Amino acid sequence: MIQAYSKTPTSQESLYLFQQMLFLDGSTFANPDKYTFNFVITACSCESTFFGYGQNVHAMVLKNGYDSNLFVGNSLVNLYASLSRMVNGQRVFDEMPYRDIITWTSLVRGYTMCGDIVKAEELFLKMPEKNDVSWAVMVAGYVVRELYSNALTCFNDMLGDDKVRPNEAVFVSVLSACAHLGALDQGKWIHVFMDKTGTLESPNISTALIDMYAKCGRIDCAKQVFDGIGKRDLHTWTSMISGLSMHGLGKEALEVFSDMLGEGVKPDNITILGVLNACSHSGRVEEGLSIFYDLERLWGIVPKLEHYGCLIDLLSRAGRLESAFEAVKSMPMEPDIVIWRALLSACRVHGNVGLGERIIKYIAQLNPGSHGGGYVLLSNLYASMGQWDSVIKVRKAMSQKEIKSSPGCSYIEIDGAVHEFLAADRLHPKILEINNKLNEVMKRISLEGGYLPITNQVLFDLSEEEKEQAISWHSEKLAVAFGLMSTVEGTPIRVFKNLRICEDCHSAMKAISQVFEREIVVRDRSRFHTFIAGKCSCTDFW
Repeated sequence: MIQAYSKTPTSQESLYLFQQMLFLDGSTFANPDKYTFNFVITACSCESTFFGYGQNVHAMVLKNGYDSNLFVGNSLVNLYASLSRMVNGQRVFDEMPYRDIITWTSLVRGYTMCGDIVKAEELFLKMPEKNDVSWAVMVAGYVVRELYSNALTCFNDMLGDDKVRPNEAVFVSVLSACAHLGALDQGKWIHVFMDKTGTLESPNISTALIDMYAKCGRIDCAKQVFDGIGKRDLHTWTSMISGLSMHGLGKEALEVFSDMLGEGVKPDNITILGVLNACSHSGRVEEGLSIFYDLERLWGIVPKLEHYGCLIDLLSRAGRLESAFEAVKSMPMEPDIVIWRALLSACRVHGNVGLGERIIKYIAQLNPGSHGGGYVLLSNLYASMGQWDSVIKVRKAMSQKEIKSSPGCSYIEIDGAVHEFLAADRLHPKILEINNKLNEVMKRISLEGGYLPITNQVLFDLSEEEKEQAISWHSEKLAVAFGLMSTVEGTPIRVFKNLRICEDCHSAMKAISQVFEREIVVRDRSRFHTFIAGKCSCTDFW
């Protein structure tokens, strides 16, 4: 009975039964054995509130002489690893006379969970043998810590081990790494590998494939995977809707959402986020408002902070700034920086400095010193309007509050290798060639493509010539120049950026796609832009 309850989501009943076992009728004592301790410790690992109880059971293990038992020791290592008590877990591990794959894997998992990836790597390399679960733990650990290149390297190392084959968890994690890096070639290779090895496409793998293809710019491949699924679950539907959303295909996303409802699948919070984002990125304001205000009535979903963020973004992108500001003030919870960023970005796009200043004052009244990113956005807003005295004041305030902005960086995959560029990069081994290529590109699009620099977003008070020079070295331009010199003519170029693409780079990409006759796909922080023959899939609405 203790074992049975230890496998349930709420395992507290196991602990209650254990106490009954120890004190039957208040007097009779029943001796627990290694099996009893194993299952009780497993029950204790389910919730952090059971940590103290688990330590008491550990003491009983020592008192009864079961600390040398392999299975009990494994349960103890798992207990401390699951609750991120790695000092305790490491001590148990070090004192065990015998260890197996489960012992090592549990400790590695514990270190990945608490963020000590260096220690996890060290242990993983020392493991006498590894199985598919061990590899899955390490690959997933890299992905959770956003070390996506390491995850791909670890996966490739696993393929070199003839004793193991990747399991579902490995494939899902490595496809997620490909999605974040935009590593389309590697993602496609993994898909082919799964087909050749007869790997069954479970709902989890299908969802990961859809997500990978969508985030790598191949929404057509994502749709093929989606259409080939016999029975779709909520996660599969949600992944397809979110993929269409980030490509700005609002109409198609709403159609898939309608089909999902028609099949009797009830949406959850994440599904609704995808639908609202789809409406936002395609300018479908009325549809988005209707869905937002019907959430609770139709599906019993109480709007959360993220849903309000979508609402504010929807109104802001459409230029309804006052309505968006009023919606923020009427929220039942405190807005986060994502919401303020959406509103302040819209103020910059629409040139509404007055509202931007009101927003910053409102933020300061709520919680002075919070939402540091708001100062970055206000500084950018002043800069775009040429109000340099105000820029200086805001930057001084940022310096006093030790607020820093994230540097823009872009990624591009060439021959299976992912290259990273920062603005005005100097670290890439081919940077001199890239700079020369970029100079050639900028001259050609100016002469042949009608490109005119948009310098009103330069954040420093420079001469017009210096501003043009500054925007020329943005990370996505460097990545595209590298793509032009490293790929065959006529092939698409795919770039992935951590921040929102600026207006000048957006204009430049349109001109490059026309002059060089290349399809250019740029995934920025919120969506995809596909540039073909001088036009963008976003229709200049982003």
